[in-house]
Amino acid sequence: MKQLHSLLLTGLAYCCPLLLQAQTAPTLTTFPVGSTTVTVSALTTGLSVPWELVWGPDNFIWMTERGGRISRVNPTSGQVTPLVTLSDVVTSSEGGLLGMALHPDLLTTSPYVYVVYNYNDAGGQYREKLVRLTYANGTLSSPLILLGDIPAVSTHSGSRLLILPDRTLLMTTGDAQNRPTAQDRATLNGKILRLNLDGTIPADNPVAGNASYSYGHRNPQGLVRASNGLIYSSEHGENAEDEVNIIEPNRNYGWPTVEGFCNLAAEQTFCTANNVRQPIYNWAPTVGAAGITYYDHPAIPGWRNSLLALSLRGNRITQIPLNTAGTTAGTSTDFLSSFGRLRSVCVSPQGKVYVGTSNRDGRATPGANDDQILVLENRVFTSTLKPNNGQLSLWPNPARTSLTLQLAAAPTQATAAEIRDVLGRIVQTAQFTAGQRTTQVTLQGLRPGLYSVRSNDVVQRFVVE
Repeated sequence: MKQLHSLLLTGLAYCCPLLLQAQTAPTLTTFPVGSTTVTVSALTTGLSVPWELVWGPDNFIWMTERGGRISRVNPTSGQVTPLVTLSDVVTSSEGGLLGMALHPDLLTTSPYVYVVYNYNDAGGQYREKLVRLTYANGTLSSPLILLGDIPAVSTHSGSRLLILPDRTLLMTTGDAQNRPTAQDRATLNGKILRLNLDGTIPADNPVAGNASYSYGHRNPQGLVRASNGLIYSSEHGENAEDEVNIIEPNRNYGWPTVEGFCNLAAEQTFCTANNVRQPIYNWAPTVGAAGITYYDHPAIPGWRNSLLALSLRGNRITQIPLNTAGTTAGTSTDFLSSFGRLRSVCVSPQGKVYVGTSNRDGRATPGANDDQILVLENRVFTSTLKPNNGQLSLWPNPARTSLTLQLAAAPTQATAAEIRDVLGRIVQTAQFTAGQRTTQVTLQGLRPGLYSVRSNDVVQRFVVE
């Protein structure tokens, strides 16, 4: 517990075994989003296919590169600090080191990093596995295989990872060019899998003893949970349609019979008979849909409550606005079309968007600075967060099972309060009713660690013990 209190007071210092100097882009690019000017600059250059970017609880960007290197990137200076290069990663066309997720308690009680990558088994067969690494003293070590021997070929590996607030892990897998496996619940391919963080199968999965959470996928390469609680995935189609889906447990997403919407006669028949969930958005023709994130920050108001979806062949970011419930998509707009193939994306708590290019993946002609991490930001934005000044009180702190919140004055209308973890994800919500200063929040299901509560743009931190 002393360690948790130390986080509140002093932050964390990290040992950096090796720093690689970032290069600075000589010029800036700008584009408008409504009345906002978004500036694009290079945070760091000279990378080799950055496949995953994750904003860490240490306020650094954590990055995988397809060749096997995992690094931390300073979001201010662009310095790259390598943590490990995995020696058994085998690259082949689209394969190699792919997705990554950080344990929510990485800096306190559970220093674990989860990665998925391709390798050769003892018989020389190309395979895929999910591995947990331990972070200590500025390095990653002690690999533990949580799920291995997944059939793979050089393409269609999926491989995004996402840890949910209930501390289960979602992992996307592609069909590995074996189309029928996507509909076969007995296989691991063409699925979104759900596992406990120790690699076991959750007792409440849709099918007892089965890792699949959803099925009928071709090659899902984007995965995000939005603050509205919905899970979105972007997926490569074959020739006609790429997709953005809302992922629901035990739903069928149609592949290989259905590509995109259920709009052909054979597709409609299959969809009706097989509980198929149609996408909320599609690209036609295909654009090579890659990473996806959810944006709802006041720094760029025109992007609020939107998905930002990257594309490889399409060479762009597509903003997909959502309705209030997050269940339907509005008219999309494309941005950032002059930097080539775009694969990975994350958003900082300050509302900056970080994008990794993929021009050294063998399917483009790389420029002199490729690959890069680009920063998209509104440079004149000033945070709307207000100093607390007693406007929001909470007790007890540390807390265990419940938390009482109190406003300085009773609100005139219903007012929301959001509980966020150290990665900025909303894990619980509460509400002050009109005329009521006090409300209670249950903390059931929240693991020990550091959290924050936000209401009326005022933030207060607390600890769950």
